[in-house]
Amino acid sequence: MPKFAVITGFLGKTKDRFHDYGQDRDLGQKLRTLASIEGYSGAELVYPYEVGDAAVLKGLLAETGLKPAAINVNVKAEPEFRSGGLTSGDPGVRAKAVSFIKQAKDFAIAVGADKVTCCPLGDGYEFAFQYDYSEAWKRLVDCFGEAAAYRPELPLFIEYKPSETRGRCFVDSAAKTVCLIKATGQEGLGVTLDFGHSVYGGFTPAEEASLVLDSGLPLYVHINDNDGKWDWDYFCGTKHYLEYVEFLAYLFRAGYEDWFTSDSSPTRWDVAPFFAANARLTSRIWELLARGGEAELRKRIGAADYMTTWRWIEDEVLGFGRSAGSPPRSP
Repeated sequence: MPKFAVITGFLGKTKDRFHDYGQDRDLGQKLRTLASIEGYSGAELVYPYEVGDAAVLKGLLAETGLKPAAINVNVKAEPEFRSGGLTSGDPGVRAKAVSFIKQAKDFAIAVGADKVTCCPLGDGYEFAFQYDYSEAWKRLVDCFGEAAAYRPELPLFIEYKPSETRGRCFVDSAAKTVCLIKATGQEGLGVTLDFGHSVYGGFTPAEEASLVLDSGLPLYVHINDNDGKWDWDYFCGTKHYLEYVEFLAYLFRAGYEDWFTSDSSPTRWDVAPFFAANARLTSRIWELLARGGEAELRKRIGAADYMTTWRWIEDEVLGFGRSAGSPPRSP
């Protein structure tokens, strides 16, 4: 069965340009809240702004019974990173960004996490002739290569995103992330695939997952949904239900066993039922796939008569043709 985690920043107070949401909670309160949510056993924690004392975090994890799904290293919030950290023209700024990733690896090992994930959101551009794209790419390759070579037993996952905080992020798709990793020539690098980033980037999440899996690189997953226009971080299945089923089907086929981490923002809704919905829907889809649904879908993918495939989707995925809990059937 799937195992679920939450990026813990979403368990406290969040805000947009106009409103504040949620409650102020310290790290202990966040983890205790998370431990009370049905289906969850892990936490992704942001370094260095949310966590920094390994002994304190280990104590809280022991108290709550939670596991560290990943340490998320932030290389965008420092004033020096405002115009890019890993791609900065200043070698000192680049060195500081890499040092953050190295320190996050040290911290992850100290608390028993098995990975660090990094989304280089400050590295990008807005306008024509603003950056030398070739030079920026070389800097990304060099910086991530250096970070991967440090304590290589602890893998570093790169999360891509089309935009934010920059108008266009340099690392904006699964394909470009795979190219970046291959260009480093280093082991110990993987891809963090955020379902919503893929959707609003104009891609198909299942196809991007397939690309990463076929590349042989490790994959780590963030789950959420949006309207395809922006990264709203809604809960799963609210806008792209069938695409989410397809995404899970490819992960199921590949034997994915890592965390499903909710990168989802409750905003106006209570955190417990909001995150429980992510785990509940994902688990029920996974159960359908495990009962034979993935094998049945695989037989139908690529069929000349798509309407036969669609009829099966109506009956089994949408549930129009069977009673709850009955096994999938052939049309």
